[in-house]
This record gives sequence, structure tokens and C-alpha cells, in this order.
Amino acid sequence: MMMPFKRQALVEFENVESAKKCVTFAADEPVYIAGQQAFFNYSTSKRITRPGNTDDPSGGNKVLLLSIQNPLYPITVDVLYTVCNPVGKVQRIVIFKRNGIQAMVEFESVLCAQKAKAALNGADIYAGCCTLKIEYARPTRLNVIRNDNDSWDYTKPYLGRRDRGKGRQRQAILGEHPSSFRHDGYGSHGPLLPLPSRYRMGSRDTPELVAYPLPQASSSYMHGGNPSGSVVMVSGLHQLKMNCSRVFNLFCLYGNIEKVKFMKTIPGTALVEMGDEYAVERAVTHLNNVKLFGKRLNVCVSKQHSVVPSQIFELEDGTSSYKDFAMSKNNRFTSAGQASKNIIQPPSCVLHYYNVPLCVTEETFVKLCEDHEVLSFIKYKVFDPKPSAKTLSGLLEWECKTDAVEALTVLNHYQIRVPNGSNPYTLKLCFSTSSHL
Repeated sequence: MMMPFKRQALVEFENVESAKKCVTFAADEPVYIAGQQAFFNYSTSKRITRPGNTDDPSGGNKVLLLSIQNPLYPITVDVLYTVCNPVGKVQRIVIFKRNGIQAMVEFESVLCAQKAKAALNGADIYAGCCTLKIEYARPTRLNVIRNDNDSWDYTKPYLGRRDRGKGRQRQAILGEHPSSFRHDGYGSHGPLLPLPSRYRMGSRDTPELVAYPLPQASSSYMHGGNPSGSVVMVSGLHQLKMNCSRVFNLFCLYGNIEKVKFMKTIPGTALVEMGDEYAVERAVTHLNNVKLFGKRLNVCVSKQHSVVPSQIFELEDGTSSYKDFAMSKNNRFTSAGQASKNIIQPPSCVLHYYNVPLCVTEETFVKLCEDHEVLSFIKYKVFDPKPSAKTLSGLLEWECKTDAVEALTVLNHYQIRVPNGSNPYTLKLCFSTSSHL
């Protein structure tokens, strides 16, 4: 049984001896899955049980629970309808985003749900990302209050319907590009890609092309406002070692940061207003349950629509509990060109560094770690610069992911001053696509 947002899974063997062999082997020989070391131990559960015996077709349900892993692009009811309806007729969809992105999809019948689960489980909505993990849900029917981006009742198309454009017929993202997406951080719609035949019902009425709109820059910079759900709440922050700037250093990897405010009434908790709701989705997906300074972060979508600078106080390190980053030059998604250069990666033990002066050496980074009281890296690599280059870039590997996350949180955007230089260089760090050097 997969627990995707905890990055964990339960595996039930036929007998205890097999389980012992697995744990013993993993203790002696490191096991890597998709480039990440996996750790095996005994569970407190004696056996795996799921409601309704989810793997037994006779005990199925017409409502499926979809967990979307690595959601680099926005997930709306339009997107899920496009993916699911060609396989089996969809009646209702509800999306929720508390701990990552999940959705419940109600089909017309149990048979349709079974077909959809068999065809779509493990598939990518977009190439290399937005992976579907599907199981049967507990509810047997969904209750939809209104039709919007996060919920839709296809048996009642005008249920509490918001204005989605004059005269627009309900077509999901099939066919014409939805005009309302332009106000939610989308750019012009991307290439038309063929829908794989195994995902289609075979109906002559099913269009064979799906329009995939791709996100560009942060919507707040493009349209001068924040859509709902653009605030994330993060708890489990170390009260002595975390401040607004360090929260910015970590969360800016997944979207623009507008404001950061620590909550006076809940120690170790902060609200982070991001550029748009899709940046929040990426932050929740990649940073929830990450360990930082001995504490595990809990990252979820806040009910607040914006961060208001009230009840400002002094943090343990003497800095303010509130900071506005809207005009910060260190935001990395302020234009379409800049946003396209960012590679959205989950935390890893390898950091990519760039924008450092040519005089920086391995010893410079070692001293930087020592001065800021973070564990030093175990491997160092510098990329060969071009003859005309004015800065260096390379990779740093730490012993474990937690050490790398802590180093990035502390050292990202550090100002490196050069003797006789007028302006300092801003050290830029991000998680690398490499798992090891």
C-alpha cells in the first residue's frame, strides 16, 4: 500500500521469514529506488487492509481516490475530466489540497471505475510528472456544492456555476482552450497531443486530441492579483534557527514568495503567501514531511487568501516576524523566461550552486558552512566555465538529504563579496536532478 505524501509504503509478505530476509538484506546492502536510498523496517500493522477490499473487482466502488504525485502543472476538474471520461463516464469530481493534491472521481458505475483504475493507475497526466496513484475511495457518492475549478457535478452543469466565460459550453479542456485559464497563471495552450487508445472508450464522439495548457510565470506578476489558495501554512519550524528569510530561501524554489509571517499564537508556525495557487501545490508536494533542524515540517494549504502584516513581533534571532518579498530580486518566477529555467525538484542530498565569482573555491564553501554552523558537504564539483564566463557553477553533495536541505535554507542567497569589487555576488542554490556525484 502506497503512502505517496509520506514517501512511504507498506509491503505485506506471505510469511514472517520473508519479511525478516527483506529487512536483514536492506540493513546490510543499501537499496536504491529511483535514485533514492530506501529504508526497510517492521511495521506495527500485522496485515494490510483497505476499505472495500480495493484490489478485488467484486468489492469495488464507483468512486475512485486519485493521488497526484509530482504535480508540476495545475490539476483542475477540467484536466481530470479529460483524463477520466474517455475511459468511463464521469459524474462528479472533487479536488482537495490539504496534504498534496488528491481528488475523488465518481463514475456512472462500478464497472466504469474498475476500467478507469485498471487503465490509468500509474500513468502520467503530463510527460514525466503528475503521476496518478489510484485506489477505491471510502464514500460511495460525492456531494458537490458548486461547480468550479475544484469540484463539478456533471449531472447538474449549472450547479452554483461561476462565470466561466459567456456562451462557453462544458467541454473540459478538450477542443477550445478555456479562456478562464489565462487568469489562473496559464500561458498560451501547448501542443495538441494524441490521447492514447487504451485510455479511450472507443466512442466516435470522443475527441482524439487533448490541449495541454502549460504554466508560465507567476500569475500575480502577470495579472496583478492572487487567486484563491495562494497561501501555505508551515508548522514544525525551529524557533531558534528559522526566520522569514530562511523560509523564503527554501520555498522560493517552488514559486514566487510575496510575504512571510510567523504566527504569534502558534510558535514555530508561519504563513507564506506565494505567487499563485500552483506554487502552493508544488511547495506542499515537495516540502511536506521534510526534516529540517531536527523537526519535521507540516506544509498544507491555508484557508487565508492573503497574509496581513498584523501582530508583528521579534523572533528569537532578533529579526521581524513579518517580511514582504514581493519586490525581491531573488524571486525566480517573475517572467516566463525566468520561470522556464527553473527545474522543479524534490529535496535531495545534492545541491546545484550558481552565480558565484570565479575566485570561489572548495575551501570557500567549507568556510561558509563552518561560519554558518551547518554540516559541510562530502563531495564538490565545479563545471568548466566558458572563456567569457564571469561566474561559476557546480554541484555539492551532502551525507544525507536533511543536511543538504539545512545548508540550502541557511546559505541560499548569501552575499559573496569580492576584494575590490563594487557589488556582491548572490549565491544561488537549488536541488539537483543528480542523486549522487
